[in-house]
Amino acid sequence: MARTKAHRDTSRRRHDCWRLGAAPRHVIRTVLPHTVIPLGDRALTIDFPELDGRAPRDVIRSLDARLLASAHPAITGRVPGIGTLTLHYEPLLTSYEALVRFIHETLASLVVTPAAATDPVRIPVCYGGECGPDLDEVAATHRITAADVIAMHAAGIYTVAMIGFLPGFPYLEGLDAALHTPRRASPRTAVPAGSVGIGGGSTGIYPCTSPGGWHLIGRTPRALFAPTRQQPALLQPGDRGQFVPITPEQLRQQMEPQ
Repeated sequence: MARTKAHRDTSRRRHDCWRLGAAPRHVIRTVLPHTVIPLGDRALTIDFPELDGRAPRDVIRSLDARLLASAHPAITGRVPGIGTLTLHYEPLLTSYEALVRFIHETLASLVVTPAAATDPVRIPVCYGGECGPDLDEVAATHRITAADVIAMHAAGIYTVAMIGFLPGFPYLEGLDAALHTPRRASPRTAVPAGSVGIGGGSTGIYPCTSPGGWHLIGRTPRALFAPTRQQPALLQPGDRGQFVPITPEQLRQQMEPQ
């Protein structure tokens, strides 16, 4: 009896499935290895710790879309992360155990395909000066010139790994390893909206004025988050983006309400 209860308690907290199997054309038609972790009584996180490379991004995007299409009455919110998907739910409409079973059933029939290739979103950026007060520091850290930093940063094609920290804040993968820079020792209390920064191996854009500890190298006139738009966030997980250098005058001319 004790063993049965222990097994039941463990299964409520950790749900592991067998290893990934792939069909031709990188389409996955099997139960994916995952762990379900309860977060209080109104949320849970689905973690995919065994998947590497692009697989977690494709799995999470596909699962997120499938759950949205399911219109499950108890699921009140979905939060894609890096290697995880968190679900918020109404416990009066379902139990944790029932929702976990639904997740397992969904994953068992989930078809995972790579995201369709799309043109990257072009994001204008005014680098340096008042717009990028840490540009010279980043250049000095890597023993290159500010012009080198701009050229390398603007040359990349980035992928949105997740939206986090602030509404519409994109964590962008694809930063040249030569530009990886630790966060500032002393965070700023107010980073202007539209600031483009480097934090570790990621680059990102602050959607609104907020505290922040990333090194700021530029600023974009684009509004990253606007609640009145049909799609409030400019970028979504899986989207691609590319930075385009502009002048301070172009920044002023193109500035959108932040």
